Amino acid sequence: MKYDVIVIGGGIVGLATAYQTLKKKPNLKLLLLEKEGTLAAHQTGNNSGVIHSGLYYKPGSLKATNCINGYHMLIDFCDQEGIPYELCGKIVVATDDFQKPLLENLYQRGLQNGLDKISKISIEEMNEIEPHVKGIAALNVPYTGIVDYKLVAEKYGEKIKELGGEIRLNTKVTGISDQGQYSNVSTDDSSFEAKLVINCCGLYSDKIARKTSEDVDLKIIPFRGEYFKLKPEKEYLVKHLIYPVPDPNFPFLGVHFTRMMKGGIEAGPNAVLAFRREGYKKSQIHLGELAESLMWPGFQKVAMKYWKTGFGEMYRSFSKAAFTKALQKLIPEIQSDDLIDGGAGVRAQACDRTGGLLDDFSIIETKQAINVCNAPSPAATSSLSIGNSISDLALKRFD
Repeated sequence: MKYDVIVIGGGIVGLATAYQTLKKKPNLKLLLLEKEGTLAAHQTGNNSGVIHSGLYYKPGSLKATNCINGYHMLIDFCDQEGIPYELCGKIVVATDDFQKPLLENLYQRGLQNGLDKISKISIEEMNEIEPHVKGIAALNVPYTGIVDYKLVAEKYGEKIKELGGEIRLNTKVTGISDQGQYSNVSTDDSSFEAKLVINCCGLYSDKIARKTSEDVDLKIIPFRGEYFKLKPEKEYLVKHLIYPVPDPNFPFLGVHFTRMMKGGIEAGPNAVLAFRREGYKKSQIHLGELAESLMWPGFQKVAMKYWKTGFGEMYRSFSKAAFTKALQKLIPEIQSDDLIDGGAGVRAQACDRTGGLLDDFSIIETKQAINVCNAPSPAATSSLSIGNSISDLALKRFD
């Protein structure tokens, strides 16, 4: 079976890429392959559902550009397709003096990214928005919202089929070989040929990329983010979204409070090394994948440099009291008994050989493939913009 384009990966980035490609060129023969029995089974279906504004990202970076463009594209798409969302806003709160200049940097970065409605607010204004929060300085970010990204992804899937694309579930790619004009894509029970392969495999994007090129010098390191939920009778403590000032050395935003589109309040996540790439529980261990992470020179350098932070994250993973203490920096009233077990997600974090945790999107092109090797948060918010950029790269090959 021959196709013009095969997209591997049925998460929100793969789906958005397929959708944007077919929108521009609906006569293409396109196939999307997903190894699970449902779309959006991993990162997309296990995230916090936040519509990010672009506050955090370096001006001019792919992250910033795609987030800001993708934000507006996502809201327009939800309006057109009747997908519920809410622009509830968030506050970013400094709780220590050393965070004040970091908060100021965030404010300036937000302005540079075009977020002219963000504002520095007084403690009194902060407590009008969130009466139970304690802090010494804060930003108000009215752009931020919430949505169910699984619904968004499923709608992308519907649009792909309407445009004539095919989606095959329960189809795991096992090999890709260059056959000249076509690539042969092998799966566990069949094979396909494609003029172009687009790899949007998230947690396994590096492994798929290496099937198309030997020059992929990065490794996906899986970080699990664990959440608690507030008991229903304590949900009054959080009215919007409440974030700490993030550590600029890490591509994680710190434990925070998030209202969910389906209802309820999530508290978290932490960020700990997962013992397998799809390890959503501490008990899920894959010795081979764990060894790959631990033996990667880049990860070893990260671990040596930031072992204290890593140990703190791991300690919070095993100690509810420590997790509660981190949350109490923002809301002192929170008690351990107010928290019930929530879910967990696993973030596909690309790490280079020198110990760099890639902060920006990474796209590696080869003769036969386009590999999306790092698409971290805010990839869900940015999905239509990322898909638009990747589809442009793809369609150049069909001019």
